Amino acid sequence: MSITLKPLDLAQECRLIGLAAKSASRQLTMLDTAVKNRWLVDSADELMESVDEIVAANALDIAAASSFGLSESAIDRLRLDKTRVAQIATGLREVAALPDPVGEVIDGFTRPGGLQILKRRVALGVVFFIYESRPNVTADAAAICVKSGNAVILRGGKEAAHSSQKIVEVLQAVGARCGLPEGAVQLVKTADRDAVGHLLKMNDCIDVTIPRGGESLIRRVVSEATMPVIKHYDGNCHVFVDESADIDMAVKIVVNAKCQRMGVCNAAESLIVHEKIAAKFLPAVAKQLRGQGIEMRADDRASKYIEDAIPATEQDYRTEYLGPIISIVVLDSLAEACDHINEYGSHHSDAIVTSDLQAAERFTQAVDSSAVMVNASTRFNDGNVFGLGAEIGISTDKFHARGPCGLRELTTYKYIVRGNGHIRQ
Repeated sequence: MSITLKPLDLAQECRLIGLAAKSASRQLTMLDTAVKNRWLVDSADELMESVDEIVAANALDIAAASSFGLSESAIDRLRLDKTRVAQIATGLREVAALPDPVGEVIDGFTRPGGLQILKRRVALGVVFFIYESRPNVTADAAAICVKSGNAVILRGGKEAAHSSQKIVEVLQAVGARCGLPEGAVQLVKTADRDAVGHLLKMNDCIDVTIPRGGESLIRRVVSEATMPVIKHYDGNCHVFVDESADIDMAVKIVVNAKCQRMGVCNAAESLIVHEKIAAKFLPAVAKQLRGQGIEMRADDRASKYIEDAIPATEQDYRTEYLGPIISIVVLDSLAEACDHINEYGSHHSDAIVTSDLQAAERFTQAVDSSAVMVNASTRFNDGNVFGLGAEIGISTDKFHARGPCGLRELTTYKYIVRGNGHIRQ
């Protein structure tokens, strides 16, 4: 009878990755900002020097893409050329230009007895990042983690394996020259899904896991992880057109939120219209959505104004379509709209279009989402747009991080207490 040692070997390999990351994270806490910035800038330069090798590695991924069942749009997101590598390099330079959050004093005060207390920002430690098959995310995640003082373990999609490996090789080589600790940036090279399971059990080495991908992946991570997880499951985002909304503005916002880029988590999937404006607004927006090839699934009240609407089901109100479909309902009040969003939404990004300041204020208070927009598209919920720089994802959680997760969201804090022989009586 033959015995395979593969599971044991894989577990040991993952263990070594985790231990190396933990060791690196301790050294990163002492690393000067100048060293991290030099690594980022030099890595950007080296990526451009290695562009031919990166594009050649990417060609191997593109050649295998059809065997993984990727759509044409997914293959396009996977593809790298000189321009896209230059964009990756620019992203690293932009992270270098951001303020280093590590060491920032969040609060400080002196107690009556003279005890000085500081609340200072520190890195989380080790980040395990699981993500989809876009190779630019490999560099972005490494950059934002190391700049915020964290070691990172990268587990990218197998579809971008060659591209990601080449990018990480560049980052590691430059890191060795710049004084980055070994193990600061590591790539899980095996496509074996069991590797994820092994790493998710390693809460003694990994401080936080961030999954970025489909809902099934994220739910698996949440169910198996033994450490905190920063995540969002989906993006069922809403636009509510209030009774006082400017019709032209509302049409532009809805069309942009839905159509500007459909396959992303902050695209609008649901439209809610106040009954007092439905007769004027719905025919106007339906014309524009129809012209964009959007299928409209509407309730009975909305269907009166949209001749080609398909009857909506309750499941439609809960669905993140990530494509050319939108659900539409007509409701009697702002309160009903807020209740509908809180019931069917995903707490990601939701918007109101209104000319009533009080209505806007009530909406922002009542809607329980990570970002609430007033007279703006849901598509603006993005770290770069918010001025946070690169982001590693968007969180709909309520503890630690919510909304776009940038450098500060990859930190926590510690209290530093200074005395002069103080003892407690």
